[in-house]
Amino acid sequence: MSDRDLLLEAATRPIVTICTSCRSKTVDEGGRSAATGTGLSEALHAAEDGSIEVREVSCLGNCNRGPTAVLQHPGRWTYIFGELDPTIAGPDLVTAAQMLRDSIDGLLPWQGRPAGLKRGLIARVPPLDTK
Repeated sequence: MSDRDLLLEAATRPIVTICTSCRSKTVDEGGRSAATGTGLSEALHAAEDGSIEVREVSCLGNCNRGPTAVLQHPGRWTYIFGELDPTIAGPDLVTAAQMLRDSIDGLLPWQGRPAGLKRGLIARVPPLDTK
């Protein structure tokens, strides 16, 4: 595969961005946050199969509803999810990103959406080219 082909393939992959500074409000027995953005990132990397691009940022400004992830794909709607459970969200985010990539109308379908992403939607943002 040429460098150009690799760049084109990378440009068509959906992007999942994780906030690494997120912490859930729920605490464990030791008083630590039960779920973190770092844990979510680790779960996503473990589930990732090369069909998505994983990005990490230090803050997405959704501190009261973390851990947070953003699903994006060129020409599609952007989805922001919060209060994610890292123990199940890794594979769910991969599946949802693939569903968004394959969407005909640019929307993440409700039907077939992984259970871990049927709640916690923070926002749905239209593509930049929407008029």
